Amino acid sequence: MKEKILLKDTLFSASKVHKIATEIKAVFEEFKQEMFEEAVLSRFGELELKERIYHIRDMLSVYLPDDFEHATKLLLASLPQELDSSKTDDDFGDFIYAPYGEFIAYHGCCESYVDVSLGALREVTKRFSVEYAIRDFINVFPDETLKMLEACARSPHYHERRLASEGLRPKLPWGKKITLKYTSALGVLEVLFTDKTRFVTRSVANHLNDLSKIDPTVVIETLKRWKASGKQNPKEMDYIMRHALRTLVKQGDEDALALLGYKSQASFEVSEFVLHHDRVCVGESLGFSVRIEAKEALALMIDYIVHYQTKSGTPSSKVHKLKKVTVKKDEVLTLHKIHIFKANMTTRTLYGGEHKVELQINGKSCGVKCFELSL
Repeated sequence: MKEKILLKDTLFSASKVHKIATEIKAVFEEFKQEMFEEAVLSRFGELELKERIYHIRDMLSVYLPDDFEHATKLLLASLPQELDSSKTDDDFGDFIYAPYGEFIAYHGCCESYVDVSLGALREVTKRFSVEYAIRDFINVFPDETLKMLEACARSPHYHERRLASEGLRPKLPWGKKITLKYTSALGVLEVLFTDKTRFVTRSVANHLNDLSKIDPTVVIETLKRWKASGKQNPKEMDYIMRHALRTLVKQGDEDALALLGYKSQASFEVSEFVLHHDRVCVGESLGFSVRIEAKEALALMIDYIVHYQTKSGTPSSKVHKLKKVTVKKDEVLTLHKIHIFKANMTTRTLYGGEHKVELQINGKSCGVKCFELSL
């Protein structure tokens, strides 16, 4: 059997460490390259991905000059060419430069170095995003950092523009919580929603999706205004709206669904919503079917919600997409679905007992069926 290669070993390998060490040596003759590489690699076996980033950061601290400004100038001088600014998506850069942003945040997030540090982060982000490192500065120096990110939003380099949105996300996955008021980023998003680069507009949409968990009204009103402005290509504007509203849509939010063209008061009839079994075991699948008859021409977003049992006995729900379709008056849809209850899921522990499947169409509940899950 072929041995599985872990992501951490692909992103942070001996060859990658040698790469940055060679680049630093080229601009800093006194750099003890072999000792640095040995010190970095000596602990890789016991460290996970993020821990490796911090470990490289700490080894940079040992082998670079003690003077922060001098050390930072060396790091910047060692950087490779900027990422190709003519690309439009999926160009994240090389993870091996992630420790550089962390080095700057760890040593340079202080009043003496704030300007130097923010300028340095702008350079590093053109090789690999500093969306995590920038959050230290947002919390400690909000005014200066917001001013810098507003400038990034107008940069000709799309990695800087993306940083302006991504770094300010209120619920950035795995990111440090920021204390800046969530509405402070709206001016930046106002600049970026017209961007021609999907790498940027995806971040804008993700940012709005974060906001939808805090203030749905702001998100709906913002998207309505953006759409009405006509400043973004209609196809890309549709993408931004769909991606930004995905959490609200799963919750059946009527305003979000209406903005996407799904009427909550649509006229249709549901019949023959049937589970194929009333009892399934973990590792098996549950099938169900439903018949939907349209009473008018309309767009339908059809979801199903599985209500799981938890250890505490409080149900936990998960929305699953079934079908998005536009139907004519009197058209009949018959849908079938097989849902597998996988054993050893990484995202959820399954418990035995009564479970439910709920049908949701355009945000409205259209029937609930019960079944027993056995371990």
